[in-house]
Amino acid sequence: MAGAKTVSRILMASGILMMVIGAIGFFVTMMLNAFVLDEFDAYGEVPIPGTGQVQLPAGQAQISFHTSVTGSPSSGFPMPALKVGIIPPEGVADPVLTEDHGTLTTINSDTHIRVWTAEIPTAGTYTIRTDGQVNGYINPRLAFGTESGTGYLPWVFGAVFGLGLVDLMVSLFLRSRSTTTESVSFVPDAPLEQFTPTHHYTPTDQGVRLEQLKTLAALRDSGALTQDEFDAEKRRVLGE
Repeated sequence: MAGAKTVSRILMASGILMMVIGAIGFFVTMMLNAFVLDEFDAYGEVPIPGTGQVQLPAGQAQISFHTSVTGSPSSGFPMPALKVGIIPPEGVADPVLTEDHGTLTTINSDTHIRVWTAEIPTAGTYTIRTDGQVNGYINPRLAFGTESGTGYLPWVFGAVFGLGLVDLMVSLFLRSRSTTTESVSFVPDAPLEQFTPTHHYTPTDQGVRLEQLKTLAALRDSGALTQDEFDAEKRRVLGE
């Protein structure tokens, strides 16, 4: 019982600690990924409409719509129709574009959202041509970059928070079990008391004679004694 209480306390303390660490870590990494570690424009930008050159590494490159806004565009952001053409260096295969819409990110008045993912076959300088219906947008452009290398950290801290929650639930379960066990008290069987008479009974002479006469009468009735034998024994008992 004491062991269950100790385990419950340890689980509760570790659970609360893990939940605090998980919540703080999740919030901090989300903020860092959005404001500090976001590399959506790491390779450069091209205005819309316009033409430019971007140095792209081999592998995946993200293409995001980047613009300035007034107010809060987080709800109902009007995504314009966009076009992009990527001309590779001579002798290099064309990149493969895949439509891949991401989550809208806004920092102050700066907004960007992923539109495509490009598979770049070979590192080099690529010519970019852009177009789109961007009237009314402030300084619209296509940004070429990559995902943050710490994008997995929010999931890690989310898992830590979940484990802490499980620890807390287990500790509460153990505590409730311990409380229930303590509420049932064990009452051992009461020891049997030995009866000790306070005084001894001593039969009188008359009582003894009456018992002897009863015994003789029973023997006579059973046929063990004849009537004469009974009468003789009776006189002897009575002292006649």
